[in-house]
Amino acid sequence: MPAHDAVEVIIAKRDGAELSDSQIDWVIDAYTHGEVADEQMSALAMAVLLNGMTRREIARWTNAMIASGERMDFSSLSRPTADKHSTGGVGDKITLPLAPLVAACGVAVPQLSGRGLGHTGGTLDKLESVPGWQAALSREAMLAQLEDVGAVVCAAGSGLAPADKKLYALRDVTGTVEAIPLIASSIMSKKIAEGTGSLVLDVKVGTGAFMKDLERARELASTMVALGTDAGVRTVALLTDMSTPLGLTAGNALEVRESVEVLAGGGPADVVELTLALAREMLAGAGRTGVDPAEVLASGAAMDCWRRMISAQGGDPAADLPVARETHVVTAPTTGLLTRLDAMAVGLAAWRLGAGRATQGAAVQAGAGVEWHARPGDLVTSGAPLLTLHTDEPERFSRALESLEGGYDVQPTGTAYEPTPIVLDRVS
Repeated sequence: MPAHDAVEVIIAKRDGAELSDSQIDWVIDAYTHGEVADEQMSALAMAVLLNGMTRREIARWTNAMIASGERMDFSSLSRPTADKHSTGGVGDKITLPLAPLVAACGVAVPQLSGRGLGHTGGTLDKLESVPGWQAALSREAMLAQLEDVGAVVCAAGSGLAPADKKLYALRDVTGTVEAIPLIASSIMSKKIAEGTGSLVLDVKVGTGAFMKDLERARELASTMVALGTDAGVRTVALLTDMSTPLGLTAGNALEVRESVEVLAGGGPADVVELTLALAREMLAGAGRTGVDPAEVLASGAAMDCWRRMISAQGGDPAADLPVARETHVVTAPTTGLLTRLDAMAVGLAAWRLGAGRATQGAAVQAGAGVEWHARPGDLVTSGAPLLTLHTDEPERFSRALESLEGGYDVQPTGTAYEPTPIVLDRVS
């Protein structure tokens, strides 16, 4: 007879009890091996969302997920390792310019990334819009690429925290993405098992993030920093604004195009600022404090590394990116100052246009998404383009437009506007 059963564990957490180490170890192992059904784990995830977990429970849950699979080891590499993880936002394409930039500064970046989760984009979905690019790499190929190129962005192998892979997909379709214990353990089980020497967490705060307010974001950041530090990984977190979407695009190929602009020395100022802030933290964590990532970005070395990184995974960095077949322009309703562009509204619109998925394993459109032609603080003219919607299926426009209703404000010219800083706080 097994030591526990799923119903007992669900009821315990449903009623607000603290799960024992034995219950946690058993339920994670049994779920990984198919002995706990998806509907049972869904019920437990909802109980965790509603009733929370203690720090001890979260640490044990994280360790149980790490123990469900293998651990990676980068000690054979000739340079230190650093990784970055974002909790997910709208227009958050930062990994794309960041990984080759940090690699060009002499630090290896083993970036195991994920698919889109809810209204937020997935780095792998974005990169798969590059013709030929492959997300799956063997461990040997990953190590070779890290030694040769210095950066790799790929899918986590099936052997790395397999319990998390199952639970991650389940949370996306059961309304339990926002549970802090599940977010923290999901992220940190993969990152600790991955074996990176240092880790920088980009914890998003605002309407387009899973953490809507600063205090909950700080709680999540502190939880993850503690998990990493206890596991011997140098871990810091930046709390960054996600009330306004990052850059000027949300979508897969659209964001790749914007990322290449950043690597070429241009791109939106907020994307450049956050890329450099995170790069400095990664270099500090890896002990490379004497290198200025802004100078490296300006030199073109990061762009060279990007091309090599894409080519190493079968992609053609010179190929044309996919373009959606249909577009729809939303014009400014009046002349004045754009004071608000809501990240959640934009994220939902991009999702409804086909850039994201509603069910596990669903396909995404490479060219779908939203492009905005002004950011809060910019002057706009009545009738001029404010947003452009992109999709292959024009029947999607009406639902996307519904998402954008009330999603932006244009105030009279002369209205005072105080921009929100991108980096709100640092947790270490």
